[in-house]
Amino acid sequence: MRVAIVTESFPPDVNGVAHCTLETARHLVRRGHEPLVVAPAAAQDPAAGRTPPCPVVRVPSLPLPGYPQVRVALPGRRLAAALAAHRPDLVHLASPFVLGVRGMAAATRLGVPAVAVYQTDLGRYARTYLGAGTGAAWRRLRAVHTAADRTLAPSTAAARELAEHGVPRVRLWPRGVDSMRFHPARRDEVLRSSLAAGREVLIGYIGRLAPEKEVGLLREAARLPGVRTVVIGDGPSAPGLRAALPEARFLGRRTGDELARLFATLDVFVHTGPYETFGQTVQEAMASGVPVVAPAAGGPLDLVTHGRTGLLVPPGDATAVRDAVQVLAGNPKLRAAYGAAARAAVADRTWEAVGDRLLAHYEDVLGHREAVAA
Repeated sequence: MRVAIVTESFPPDVNGVAHCTLETARHLVRRGHEPLVVAPAAAQDPAAGRTPPCPVVRVPSLPLPGYPQVRVALPGRRLAAALAAHRPDLVHLASPFVLGVRGMAAATRLGVPAVAVYQTDLGRYARTYLGAGTGAAWRRLRAVHTAADRTLAPSTAAARELAEHGVPRVRLWPRGVDSMRFHPARRDEVLRSSLAAGREVLIGYIGRLAPEKEVGLLREAARLPGVRTVVIGDGPSAPGLRAALPEARFLGRRTGDELARLFATLDVFVHTGPYETFGQTVQEAMASGVPVVAPAAGGPLDLVTHGRTGLLVPPGDATAVRDAVQVLAGNPKLRAAYGAAARAAVADRTWEAVGDRLLAHYEDVLGHREAVAA
């Protein structure tokens, strides 16, 4: 099968859309298919990242106002030409909003079915970074997803939101996790001792440092006696968070095996963002055998079982975050039990298994098109 993947982001960008798209391309190659990726030109030299698993066509882009690490594709003919040359059997739209809208139009002109993957709360992005209303953003999202043959949502909360906005033909497709890389065996007691600096419990946030992540909700937990907080990641909110969380240690962006070691070395992982359509870092923490504190909203509702693999708290409530951390900080046996249950809950959700589910969605869409044509 020849698949054209049109994505709003791709490595060396570091975010959920880029990572999921990379894993999708890898799986297609692994199963003997022929993917092509079309993505905005990266903020940094693409050669700085790993060699991609398939051909990648880059289109001109500009930085998103207020968040220069995110690139927005510019209009042009390169995408349409790339798709026409690749002759795809199916077009995969990864978090379509700008480039993905043009990808949908190109697929329609070519008479090729399209699968649209909803990954990001783009209504909130539009309001936060572009000054646009969520209504306008959702009109655009609804148009592109309605034009697609199928929309894939990463969680039940995301599927419900899409349905509420009138998007038809929605199916669930979660994210995978590298459960060999993110593994409890990577816990490093020497690293933990260095980071904890004499404190009894090490808690941490790992992810982008952006307004919608609400990392400042760590402020009360970071002041708990005996608790050391680390923040791992980068983004436009970093300077303000350093000032707001003087007790925390900021480690910047980490990747690969180093990131996996940091995940496994935490005693508690705290996720603060209430707008996650899935929550990949939550899943990576769970695979690492670490109990999770997360808001009872969005994607984490599918991932965290309250009182078994972690604790869910009201969104936007710094005191609730503190109280949940305090419960886990004071009970090592509970942390161990939650961590073991968390690992067991996600260990089989590999990218290979999730990739095969995606291929089943492709086959359904292609089969429906053939049936209609007949």
